[in-house]
Amino acid sequence: MSGARVLVTGASGFLGGHVVRDLQAHGVEVFAAGRRATALDAVVDAEHRLLGDLESLARTDLPVDAVIHCAALSTPWGPWRAFVEANVDGTAHVVAFAQRNRVRRIVHVSSPSVYAAPRDRLRIREDEVDTDNRLNGYIRSKIAAEALLQDARRAGAFPELVILRPRGLIGAGDPSLVPRLLDVHRRVGIPLFDGGRNLIDVTAVENVATALRLALDAGDAAGGVYNISNDDPRPFRELLTTLLELVGETPRMRPMNRRAAWVLASVLEGVFRVVPGRPEPPLTRYTLSTIAYSQTLDLTRAKAELGYAPLVSLDEALARAAADQRAHA
Repeated sequence: MSGARVLVTGASGFLGGHVVRDLQAHGVEVFAAGRRATALDAVVDAEHRLLGDLESLARTDLPVDAVIHCAALSTPWGPWRAFVEANVDGTAHVVAFAQRNRVRRIVHVSSPSVYAAPRDRLRIREDEVDTDNRLNGYIRSKIAAEALLQDARRAGAFPELVILRPRGLIGAGDPSLVPRLLDVHRRVGIPLFDGGRNLIDVTAVENVATALRLALDAGDAAGGVYNISNDDPRPFRELLTTLLELVGETPRMRPMNRRAAWVLASVLEGVFRVVPGRPEPPLTRYTLSTIAYSQTLDLTRAKAELGYAPLVSLDEALARAAADQRAHA
């Protein structure tokens, strides 16, 4: 899509910033929307910066060919209203922007959290989604946002839609996955289930940026959905040990029973829902579903229809994430 004009929402975030830089490197004129001025200034000039929330974006006149919608509230815990405002209403504002500016295509960043369940799931296909999944508010909001976009395209709000579900982003600048793991490791040690043999899929953030760029021109424009990962699932214990050694820390594991941990997480969620301020529990059912069970993605569609192939290896992504953590320790 060299020579095109593309708007990236959430451009002041981890993924969004990488997407902006990748597009620029491939000759795309990029407009970056986000709420943190310093982060936007690091990737675009003032002429291409849209500082503000998605509600203000809906009222903006800016002719572009496509929107890559990265902006989202991504956390395992929080009030339902916050997820609705950020992920459902926010997506509706992007639709309004697209309709106002006659945008050709929306490429939406969803999440494989929609597959989360307390059981092993291997090579999950895109259609294997329980749309009634109520494990947490984030999952519910991502399912709702996907449905909103599919309905809006069918209603003629914009002509083309592609949805990506990238799994477990890691890399330099990661504000979530690796920092959370390291925090738990340093405080109490990492919970280990079934000896840590459960398979985990993660993705180098650079590979997700590549997939999003490919989705600007390729894929099923009638709402096609695509799994994205590094296509290199590893046993949880092996993955974690590699990361910790790269960071320079001695791995500390705490063997736990899945069933007991699930009961504990359920109790903790119930208690923390009534605690003033509703802080995040130290253990949630969603977190357990991601670290206690195998979950790998089938990338057949992404490879065949997007032409996707990981460019950054998992080992390289782990090394970059670890170097970033050491630099900011």
